[in-house]
Formats: sequence, structure tokens, C-alpha cells
Amino acid sequence: MKKILMLLFICAFFTLKGFGQIYHPIKWSYAAKKTSKTEAIVFVKATLEKGWHLYSQYVEKGGPQPTKFTFEKSNSYVLSGYTKEPQAIVRLEPTFMMEVGFFENSVIFQQKVKLNGKKATVKGKVKFMVCNDKMCLPPDEVEFAINVI
Repeated sequence: MKKILMLLFICAFFTLKGFGQIYHPIKWSYAAKKTSKTEAIVFVKATLEKGWHLYSQYVEKGGPQPTKFTFEKSNSYVLSGYTKEPQAIVRLEPTFMMEVGFFENSVIFQQKVKLNGKKATVKGKVKFMVCNDKMCLPPDEVEFAINVI
């Protein structure tokens, strides 16, 4: 009898665990490249699992959470211009009933910085939202620190 109860408990545990699955369909990576003694480009790459997409920085109100970069102020660098992104795929999103720009597979965002010294650590956050054809995950945020040497 104890073996049967233990077996039922184990089966119930694994069944319930499957319902509580947490999705992480996006991975972030970071790099920097000096373009001169006083300038560099910071690269923020998002790699998505098949079937998922990440929204552009340029989404109209009423749509999904746009990707948004926030950089910490520092004495070692200043931002030069805005964070650039490649051409997004644009199509009607039935969930939001509007045309929305997004990226599939992977995307690299670029931010130019002017350096006030030989090296710097560019720190910030990226807030984002990912969806697939069945669901959208709640907006999320990750912090980053990118060494520019």
C-alpha cells in the first residue's frame, strides 16, 4: 500500500510540475568594439527560440511592450545618439489588432558611446516582451554590464 501511495505521489508531482513550466525563450549576450581611441559601439544581441519574436523599440501605444534600453549615467562614457536596430518585420498582430514591428531568430541592437578614458563599463537595462503564435509572456527586464577596453 505504501508503494502505491508513493507512486501516486510521484506521478502527481511530475504532472503538476509540467503545468508550472516557466518559459525563457530569449537569451541575451553583449559585446563592445572600440572604433577609435574615444569611441566604441556596444552590441546587445537577443537570440530567440524558434517560433518566438521580440518587439521593436518603435511600437505604437495600444500594442505590445516595445523593447526599451535604459543606460546608467557614467563619468567614463556618454551615449552618442540612440540605440539602433535593424529593419524589423512588420505585420498585423491579431492579438493587438495593429501592425507591429518585431524580430525573429536573433537581433543585434547597437549603441555608440563616446569614451572619457581608455576603458569603461557600460551598464543598463533592457525591458522587453516576447510572444509566439499562442501566447505572450509578461514584460521582463534584464540588466547588463559591458566592458569596453
